[in-house]
Amino acid sequence: MKNIYVTIIIVLSYFSLLAQNFTISGKISDDKGAPIPFGTVYLKNATLGTSANAEGFYTLKIPSGKQDLIFRAVGYKLVTKQLNVTQNLEVNVLLVDEIYQLKDVVVKADGEDLAYQIIRKAIKQKREYLKEAPAYTCEVYIKGVQKLLKAPEKFFGNDIGKFAREAGLDSNRTGIIYQSESQSILSFLPPKSYREEMISSKVAGSNRSFSFNRATDLMLNFYENYQDWGSLSNRPFVSPIADNALFYYDYKLIGSTVENGEIINKIELLPKRKYDPAYRGYIYIVEDSWRIHSTDFLMSKESNISLLDTLKINQQFIPVDRKVWMPATVKFEFKGGLFGFKFGGNYVGIYSNYDLKPSLNEKDFKEVLKITKEVNKKDSVFWSVARPVPLTQEESLNYVKKDSIAKRRESKPYLDSLDKVNNNLKLSKLLLRGYNPRNRFNKESFHIDGILPSVLYNTVEGFAINYGANYTKNIDTLNNRFLRLGGNLRYGFSNKLFSAYTTAIVPVGKLITLNAALGSDVVDLNDKGSLRVLSNTINSLLYEINYSKFYQKKFGNVGISSRILGGLNGSFNVGYNNHKWLPNTSTYAFRNDKNNDFTSNNPFTPNIDQPLFSEYQSLKLRLTMSYNFSNKYVTYPQGKFYLPSKWPNVTFNYLKALPSVFGSDTDYDFTSLGVRKSNIKLGFYGNLDLSVEAGKFLTSSKVFYPEFKHFRGNRATGFEIGQNQFLFLDYYNFSTNVDYFEAHAEHNFSGFFTNKIPLLRKLKLQEFAGVNYLAAPNLKNFTEAYFGLSYSGIKIYYGFAYDGGKQVHSGFRIAAAL
Repeated sequence: MKNIYVTIIIVLSYFSLLAQNFTISGKISDDKGAPIPFGTVYLKNATLGTSANAEGFYTLKIPSGKQDLIFRAVGYKLVTKQLNVTQNLEVNVLLVDEIYQLKDVVVKADGEDLAYQIIRKAIKQKREYLKEAPAYTCEVYIKGVQKLLKAPEKFFGNDIGKFAREAGLDSNRTGIIYQSESQSILSFLPPKSYREEMISSKVAGSNRSFSFNRATDLMLNFYENYQDWGSLSNRPFVSPIADNALFYYDYKLIGSTVENGEIINKIELLPKRKYDPAYRGYIYIVEDSWRIHSTDFLMSKESNISLLDTLKINQQFIPVDRKVWMPATVKFEFKGGLFGFKFGGNYVGIYSNYDLKPSLNEKDFKEVLKITKEVNKKDSVFWSVARPVPLTQEESLNYVKKDSIAKRRESKPYLDSLDKVNNNLKLSKLLLRGYNPRNRFNKESFHIDGILPSVLYNTVEGFAINYGANYTKNIDTLNNRFLRLGGNLRYGFSNKLFSAYTTAIVPVGKLITLNAALGSDVVDLNDKGSLRVLSNTINSLLYEINYSKFYQKKFGNVGISSRILGGLNGSFNVGYNNHKWLPNTSTYAFRNDKNNDFTSNNPFTPNIDQPLFSEYQSLKLRLTMSYNFSNKYVTYPQGKFYLPSKWPNVTFNYLKALPSVFGSDTDYDFTSLGVRKSNIKLGFYGNLDLSVEAGKFLTSSKVFYPEFKHFRGNRATGFEIGQNQFLFLDYYNFSTNVDYFEAHAEHNFSGFFTNKIPLLRKLKLQEFAGVNYLAAPNLKNFTEAYFGLSYSGIKIYYGFAYDGGKQVHSGFRIAAAL
C-alpha cells in the first residue's frame, strides 16, 4: 500500500512538472553583436509568443518539455532553437541577414519584373482571405512610448527647462513624455465586428489614467483596398495589393528565401508618384498561397502626411493552423517635429493565444470596448510577472521617476503652490484674458471675463459692457460630472439699459442634468445669431454697417436633459419670457463712410426706426428628442458612451406656446424634424456632410417675430462656421411662421485635386464644394452653390445664390471654426 502512495506521488509530481511554465529570456542580436529591436519570439505550432524590446531583450513563459522556439525579425534569417525546458533558461540568439535569392528568370520578355506576377496573384487571392477570416479570441499586450528628442530653450517666452523638470525630463529637455502598457482580450466576429476588454492598464505618472492603447487601433488589414489614417492623412492610403494597386505602385522582386518549408518573396514597393497616398518599403508574400507573410512599410511627408515626418509599420504573421495566419506582432515607429520640438516613439502590439473556435455571442459585440475601474489598480509586482516585453532601463527608470512626480503632484502643498502662481492677479490678465483662479485640491475653478473683450458697440446700446463670471466644480471625478454656476452683467451707456442674469447646470447621477436661468439680457432677433459681437462692433464703428438687430429679453427657464436609452437622448424645458423691442440710440462711428449708413433696428423698415413688435410675454414648453441609431458603445468607469452610427442622427422638436397663463400672449404649436449625417466616408474621394430639416407651425394663432423659425444667414464677407449655414441669406427677412424645408450638402475632396498641384500639395489644402437650399413662403427655392479651399479650420468660399432661378448674389466668403 505504501508503494502505491509513493507511485501516485511520483506520477502526480511528473504531471505537475509537465504543466509548469518556465521563463525563457535572453537577447536577440545580429552577427555583429548589435541588438535587434522588436524581434518576434514564438513557439512553433502554437500562438504563444512575444516581442523583444528596443534593446533586443525578450522574455517568454512557455510550458515545460521539449519545445521549438522560433526567433524572427524582418530582414533576418529565421532561427529555431530546440529546447528541453525543465527550468528557467537564458537563450541568447544571433540572427544573420536573410539572403534573398533571385529566381532564374526575373525579367519577362516584355521587360516586366517577376514581382508583378506575384502581386497579381496576391490581389486575386486576397478576396478569399477577406472572406475566410474566422471568429477568434486572443490576448493582446501593447506598450507605447513617446519621447521628446529635442526642444528649444524657450517657447513664446516660456522657459521650456522649467516644464522639462516638472515633466521628469533631463537637463537637455529630452526624455520620455508618455509611457503606457495594457493587456486586453480581443474578440472578432466576421465580417467586421470587434470587442475588446481591457484587463490591465498602466500609465507612467498616473495611477488614475487609463492607457490610450487599443488593440484594434493597431489592426491594419492590408487585404483591404485602403487604410484610413484619420487626421494623419487627408486621404486613405492604398494597399500594395489593392484592386487598383498597379495604378499607384511599381514593384521590384528583391529575391526569395525558404522559411519553415515555405518560399517567401521579398518585394520592394516603389510609388509611381511620390505624392500619392502609397507606402514605401517591402512586402513579403508567401509563394503558392500568395498571402502576406510580413510587412515593412514607411509613410513619410513625401506622401503628404501631417504632423509626423515618418511612420514605420511592421507586421509579422504566424500560422495559427494550416489555413489561417494571424498577426503575431505589430509595431509602429514614428518621428516628427513642430515649432522646434522633435519627438518620436513606438507602439508595439503582441497578439498571442489565439482561439479559432471561441464561444461568442453576437449580442456581446454591441459593447466594442470595456474598461472597468479595477483595470489600473494592478501593482508593480503584477506587471513584473505579466509583462511579456521587458522594459528597457530607460523605461524602468521612467516609471519610478514619473510615479514619484505623480505622488508629489497630487499632494495638497504642491497643488496649493501651483494655485498660488496661477491665482496671482495681474492687471494684464484682468484686462485681456480674464482672471482664472483655481483650487486644484478641491477640484474647483473660477473664471472672470477680461475687461477689454467685454466692451462692445452696437447702435441699440451704443458702447456697452457685457461682463460675466462663472464657477465650476468637478463633483464626480470618475464620471467627469461638473457643477457650473454663472452670472452676467450688461450695461448700455447710450440707452442706459442694465441687464443681469444667472445660470446653473447641475448634474444628477450619471445621466441626468438639470439647468436653470433667470434674469434679463439684450439678445439677437435671430435666435441662430447673426454676426459675432466683435465682428458687429468692427463693422459698426469702421464701416457704419449694423447687421445685427436686438431686443430685450427677461426670462426664467428650467430644464432637464438625459440619455434615455441607448442612442436616444431627450430634453424638456419650460420658459417664461418677456420680450421688448429696442430702438437705436446711437449713430456714432469712428469715421463717416459715404457708401453706408446705419439702418434702423427693424430689419423690415431700414430707414424708419419703428417697433417690430409690441411688448409681450410668453410661456413655452419645449421637447427635444434625438436618436443616432447606434447600437454599439464603449464602457468606461464613467459609464456607457454610444459610438457614432453609420446611419444619420434624427432630431425631433416640439414647441408649445401656452396662451393666457400667467399673462402669456403667445399661442402656437411648432414642430420640426431634422436628419443629419457628418463625415460620410467615400474612400479616395473624401467625405460628405448632409443635413435636411423640415418644420411647420401646426397652429399659429399668435406668433410674434422673435418666435418665428429663423435661419443661419450671412451677409458679411467673414463669418463663423455654423451648422446649416447659408452664405448669402439675409439674417432676418426670410424667417417664417408657416413652414419651411432646408437642405445642406458639402463634399470635402480631401486633397484629391490639390494634391496633384505642387504648390498646393505642400500647403495641404483641401478642396470642397457644396449646395444649400431653402424653401419658405417668401422665397422661391433659394439655392446656393459654392466651392472653395480649406486649411486648419479656415475656409475660403466662392459661391452663387439663386432665388426662383434668378441669380441674386455671388462672391467670396471667409469662415473660421471658432
